[in-house]
Amino acid sequence: MSREVLKQKIEFIKGVGPQKASLLNSEVGVYNLNDMLHYFPFRYEDRSTIKKLSDVNENSVEGVYLVTVTAKSTSGKFKFKSLKIKVKDPTGYAELVWMKGIEWVEDKIIIGKKYLIFGKPKIYRNKISFFHPETNEQNKVSLGIKPVYPTTEKLKRGFVNNRFFNKIIDLILVKTKSHIEETLSEKIIKKEKLISRSEAIQNIHLPKNEEMIRQSKKRLKFEELFFLQLQILQLKNKRLSAFPGYVFKKSKLLNTFYKKHLPFNLTEAQKKVIKECYEDMCSGKQMNRLVQGDVGSGKTIVAFMCMLFAIEDRSQIAFMAPTEVLAGQHFKSIKKQAEKLNVSVAVLTGSTKKKDRDVLLEKLMKGEINILIGTHALIEKRVQFKKLGLVIIDEQHKFGVAQRAKLWSKKEKYYPHILVMTATPIPRTLALTLYGDLDVSVIDELPSGRKKIITSHRNDNSRLKVFGFINKTINEGGQVYVVYPLIEGSEKKDHKDLMDGFESLKRYFPNTQIGVLHGRMKPENKDYEMKRFAEGKSKILVSTTVIEVGVDVPNASVIIIENAERFGLSQLHQLRGRVGRGEKQSYCILMTKYNLSQESKERVKAMVSSSDGFEIANIDLRLRGPGNMMGTKQSGLLELRFVNLAEDYDLIKKTRSVALSIIENDPKLIHLENKNISYHLNKSIKSNINWSRIS
Repeated sequence: MSREVLKQKIEFIKGVGPQKASLLNSEVGVYNLNDMLHYFPFRYEDRSTIKKLSDVNENSVEGVYLVTVTAKSTSGKFKFKSLKIKVKDPTGYAELVWMKGIEWVEDKIIIGKKYLIFGKPKIYRNKISFFHPETNEQNKVSLGIKPVYPTTEKLKRGFVNNRFFNKIIDLILVKTKSHIEETLSEKIIKKEKLISRSEAIQNIHLPKNEEMIRQSKKRLKFEELFFLQLQILQLKNKRLSAFPGYVFKKSKLLNTFYKKHLPFNLTEAQKKVIKECYEDMCSGKQMNRLVQGDVGSGKTIVAFMCMLFAIEDRSQIAFMAPTEVLAGQHFKSIKKQAEKLNVSVAVLTGSTKKKDRDVLLEKLMKGEINILIGTHALIEKRVQFKKLGLVIIDEQHKFGVAQRAKLWSKKEKYYPHILVMTATPIPRTLALTLYGDLDVSVIDELPSGRKKIITSHRNDNSRLKVFGFINKTINEGGQVYVVYPLIEGSEKKDHKDLMDGFESLKRYFPNTQIGVLHGRMKPENKDYEMKRFAEGKSKILVSTTVIEVGVDVPNASVIIIENAERFGLSQLHQLRGRVGRGEKQSYCILMTKYNLSQESKERVKAMVSSSDGFEIANIDLRLRGPGNMMGTKQSGLLELRFVNLAEDYDLIKKTRSVALSIIENDPKLIHLENKNISYHLNKSIKSNINWSRIS
């Protein structure tokens, strides 16, 4: 019965009707009473105290004032018409001003009557003014903490405003109070000192005080995270039990390479990650591990040493890179190491000639190729391995989920081990949520001897000095990146800025070879320009962010990022990692306009003061939220209403611990005390994609 009440269509509630219901459907996805109960306020207004006009100052925020109307007047005509109402309280005078919606206000406010007004006061020429304040007759409104609901322009035009939401939700709460279902077990509620779900929903909409808002948010955050973690852990369990992996036990080849051919000493962090991978690949279960490390932390050598486990077991490796250029670079560096051990390496990309492709594919099927490096061309149907034992994916966020899945959906009896690598450090909170079904390894140590990149901030006033620095760098034998943004929605302008910058540099450096690289170019032209720069033939490369994940050019020691305020922090850090790969001291110069927003200032400050990718990732999460990071909006998992991933780390850890305890004792949630949890978990799963299988 409870569920039927909650399923009742919103249009049948008094004051809604078909027109407003249609708007609620299309604009905010509210169809029934349950949807409306879960349409939560995004902030609250404290209307519990009546303020005095005499206390108004430059720093005054929104508040409630009890005033008497003394006069009213209109001026102007048509769209230029304005309404001014003079008011007073025992301590002072003010003016209420309307420049739109006058017809709804003018006749309702009567001279001599008292009204409670709510708004933000402004002081101009020693006069207090309120622009478009909310007004209510004194006896028709109650004071207290009032919720404010998110709305849209379309909703407002249809008179679906905050007053509407308050009125409708009040009616719905009365109607549904006894029908709000509990989702957690009594044991969890008691142990974690949570209020009931019914109390939480009541108080999130009609809070008695600040403490009840805090308690309600805590309960709803807990619930949100708990079911997310349950979903993630169930997926992980399913993968571990359902997908057997090849068992690699020999390590003779690895030891030979380590003792005789390793070109440098491994860091302790690298050794730790190799050990974790080795244990996974010996377990009989499919490895599904995410290795994250800062730019330059040495992930490729870790990946190569993992390959040696597979090769000794006569298994093959697929190594996927996001671009042809990067695939070529990986091929070159891995082949150099592999030749020492008589290991065969091949590269397959979209531009591989048909004749060469046919020969390569035949060798691959016969097992004559140990390591195949390539782009998404590796997932074509024609590409058949004799025994695919390990898949390595570099820069996972550059590939679509479905693309990656194709790689191992071909297998029958055994599934290849999966090693996913990223040079974009992931904040702990995201690692526990978005990647909670994967095993995560972190390389949190840079190789010794690597010089810190010096980062500085300059604006247009310093451009000639920056040009002078470019000149000095080139004269000393170095190379320079100049990067321009390419932001969706302003491609034309961005392209023009890049080409203008290119022309400007050509004029200033007439005798210097300058390359240009952007997304509108044909792949072969991109590769040509990147190759010229890598070989040192061009000294300056003017580019968009296509170089974000690019080739190593040890000789490039300076990167200048134009309009740096338009980039996200993680992207800035990734771009900075294009330099600092050689022995020379490297520099990153952030060019911005003179006037910056507070958020832009914080981003620039973080870049100048820190080179720690994990610290930067956490700041980025705090500033931008998860939706713009790592493609979380497309993940299907992180549609969080209450949780702030930048602030709620302790709660994420707590809910994971509670969920883990339940899954360990009752993996299928069949025990009586978990029946309710099981029902609501199945209800909350919106997608049946096995995220654990597709990294």
